[in-house]
Amino acid sequence: MKHIKKHISCTIMIVLIVAFDQITKYFASLKLADGSVAKFIPGVVQFRYAENTGMAFSMLSGARWAFVALTFAVCVGAFYYLFSNKCKSLWLYWSIGVVVSGGIGNLIDRARFGYVVDFIEPTFMDFAVFNIADCAVTCGAVVLIGYLLFDAFSDIKKPKEKSNG
Repeated sequence: MKHIKKHISCTIMIVLIVAFDQITKYFASLKLADGSVAKFIPGVVQFRYAENTGMAFSMLSGARWAFVALTFAVCVGAFYYLFSNKCKSLWLYWSIGVVVSGGIGNLIDRARFGYVVDFIEPTFMDFAVFNIADCAVTCGAVVLIGYLLFDAFSDIKKPKEKSNG
C-alpha cells in the first residue's frame, strides 16, 4: 500500500509539472509569438518567445526525431524504474520524477511542433532562453547528482566490516 501512495503522488506531481509547463508555453505562444517582450522582474528576467529546434542552448538543431526517440526511451526507462519498486531512496525517486516531468514537457512540444517553446529570459546575464520543463530537468538533475555524490561519499566513509577468518 505504501508503494501505491508513493506512485500516485509521484504521478500527480509529474502531471502537475507537465501541465504547468504546457500552460505557460501556451500563453507564451499566444502573447509573445509576435515578437513582443514582457518585463517580469526588470533587470533580472523577462519573457520572450523563442523556438528551440535543438537541445540545450540549441545544440544539434534539426535532430527532431532523434530527440523524440531518445527522450521517449529515457522516460519509459525511468518510469519502469520508478514504478517497479526498485528505487528505494525517496530522494532518488523524486529527483527522477522531476527530471521525467521536464522531459515529457519538452517531448510534447518537440513531437507536436518540431521545436520546444522557450520564453524565460534572464536579463542580468547572457544566458539561453528556457522554459518550465528545462527548470524541472535542471532542478531534478541537481538533486539527483547531489544524492549520488552523497551516496558515493557515505559508502566511502562507512567502516569496512572485518571478516573472521
